[in-house]
Amino acid sequence: MHYKNTTAVVTGGSKGIGASCARLFFEAGANVAVLDISEDGSGISDDRWFCIHCDVSNNLDVSNAMQAVVKKFGGIDYLVNNAGIQRYGSVTYTSEEEWDLVMNVNLKSLFLCSKYAIPYMEENKKGVIINISSVQAFVSQRIVAAYTTAKTAILGLTRSIAVDYAPHIRCVAVCPGTIDTPMLRESFALSPNPEEVLQECIDMHPAGRIGVPEDVGELVLFLCSDKASFITGQAIRVDGGLGITIGGSKRN
Repeated sequence: MHYKNTTAVVTGGSKGIGASCARLFFEAGANVAVLDISEDGSGISDDRWFCIHCDVSNNLDVSNAMQAVVKKFGGIDYLVNNAGIQRYGSVTYTSEEEWDLVMNVNLKSLFLCSKYAIPYMEENKKGVIINISSVQAFVSQRIVAAYTTAKTAILGLTRSIAVDYAPHIRCVAVCPGTIDTPMLRESFALSPNPEEVLQECIDMHPAGRIGVPEDVGELVLFLCSDKASFITGQAIRVDGGLGITIGGSKRN
């Protein structure tokens, strides 16, 4: 899979899954634009690597960022809507402000980035949008009401984009299981015994491990390639088998 003379925009690309996606696109030859509110920690200094400080939940920020990408690279071929945050709470214990924050970052940002990237894709009659959802679009843990709601809604947005802009633009949702990212480690740190929580997460995955960002990044690169040209509107899980088993007796 070669991406020379193409441009990929990755939101939340300064760390975790986004950083893996951005680096893999870059290594495959693409121009890469990273949209993030955090500082770029990639260590890459190259004319094909472009970092923009951007609040992806802000309409004007996103509009200006997409214009800047096109001004620098001439177009947009791929958009990876990866930016996201995790907040904990049931419906009764989640404040309105926290609910809005999660929805804005985890859902509204995908709408805005797609809204402003699609017109440039349409000019070339070709493009791929990858929306990073979660296994929690299918199964949910406790006290993550806002997060699981936003990640589930992404599947509907993905179908809508796939239908409305076919056949030239494809849109696919990627749904990771537990991935070893800074956000995951921050959630572990909330526990009095982070290592015990880590082991519980490992045990939940039939694959016998949690994922690494590259597990997701490699899938994203494949889905953006012509090798995946017949895949659109789908939700694809990369989750080590999380959620496919039910409790019951064990037999040796």
